[in-house]
Amino acid sequence: MAGAANRIVALGERVLGAPLPVRVRAWDHSEAGPPGAPTLVIRNRRGLRRVLWRPGELGLARAWVAGDLDVEGDLYEALDVLAGLIWESDPDGGAPAFGSAAASGPGWLRGALTLAREPEAREAVAELLKLAGPGLPPPPPPEEARRRTGLRHTLSRDRKAISHHYDVGNDFYELVLGPSMVYSCAYWQPGGTLEEAQRDKLDLICRKLALREGQRLLDVGGGWGSLVLHAAREYGVRAVAVTLSREQAAYGRKRIAEEGLTDRVEIRVQDYREVDDGPYDAISSVGMAEHVGAARYREYADDLYALLAPGGRLLNHQIGRRPLADEEAYSVDEFIDAYVFPDGELAPVGRTVGLLEDAGFEVRDVEALREHYALTLRAWVRNLESDFARAARLTTPGRARVWRLYMAASALAFERNRIGVNQVLAVRTPESGRSGLPLRTRTWTADAQSADAERD
Repeated sequence: MAGAANRIVALGERVLGAPLPVRVRAWDHSEAGPPGAPTLVIRNRRGLRRVLWRPGELGLARAWVAGDLDVEGDLYEALDVLAGLIWESDPDGGAPAFGSAAASGPGWLRGALTLAREPEAREAVAELLKLAGPGLPPPPPPEEARRRTGLRHTLSRDRKAISHHYDVGNDFYELVLGPSMVYSCAYWQPGGTLEEAQRDKLDLICRKLALREGQRLLDVGGGWGSLVLHAAREYGVRAVAVTLSREQAAYGRKRIAEEGLTDRVEIRVQDYREVDDGPYDAISSVGMAEHVGAARYREYADDLYALLAPGGRLLNHQIGRRPLADEEAYSVDEFIDAYVFPDGELAPVGRTVGLLEDAGFEVRDVEALREHYALTLRAWVRNLESDFARAARLTTPGRARVWRLYMAASALAFERNRIGVNQVLAVRTPESGRSGLPLRTRTWTADAQSADAERD
């Protein structure tokens, strides 16, 4: 009898109607598929049962997180070729990278359903079920977000979603992110390091906001405090950061105390909807708006507008997806929703800009940093892979596998222009119409206070 790998590859090629682009190694040590291709390792029958009981991305994700499924060889190459197996091609002939926001269903699953309707194929399907072994589907790995009930993006549900992602161990995040502890797209120069690129990103934000001594800065979704620390230390502002993660807040407060900035920097465990001590001279929101949700985004924009002083600036740094011909067809990626960012949603940058304008903001600049995020994610993957055993000890092996997969897949998604990231600079322009911006903004070095004088 042929080995398990040969049988799996044969059935896979019948479903696809084409050669399988990956090699397969099964639990019985059999191998099949094109030599030299990335190898999909199915460690046990349980991994096959996970996929058969939940065909599509979620079944594959569960097998990966549980360690039942692995990739041998270049992970990026494997994800690139596997993307075409998981989704139908888009109108341009491509397929989104595994882990990116997707709107179409799994193409291979539809192929399998079609195949199952053919009488001559039923025997092969029955063989695959027999190969997987008897038994109920294995329970999901413990790293999967628990079943959620109630309305999305309520205060309590958002707290749970944020905790799922961020409260997994500050030591783990130190290993992945490096000393900067910045969990958003860096701003790269050729030949630069991750630390240099993250420092440059923090400074770019401060310059876009034209921060100066004595101003009040609100950082929404302040992470581990890196931006407010930089702004207070380098620009002399008084800063407040709000986060829903208690672990982030504790870490940030320790850093503030160590730098002797407790008189100028405060980190609160607080939802942005609960902030009531405006006005602020500037507001930053970096990598946070993805958690807001489409239904709440206008409320988010209204709240930030109300918290900002007339003439104040907002810097909104946010991941965006490509627009769809039918926006109603958008659905959240199963893997990301279950294991990475529960309830997270992406929107096209045009919609984000429109909602900020609807709230009263004057949008003055939009800068795309898509390639920068791909470089950042590859650097984080290198950090993780360089000491993966320690990373697994600091959190859980399953959690470390989640992060490796989602960061590598997301790097490909940014590189292939499936998703992007944009910094939107907006102003609460006063009735006088004076925005306070210099005539030429992209250098971000001009003194904003002299801009109106120059025009006069």
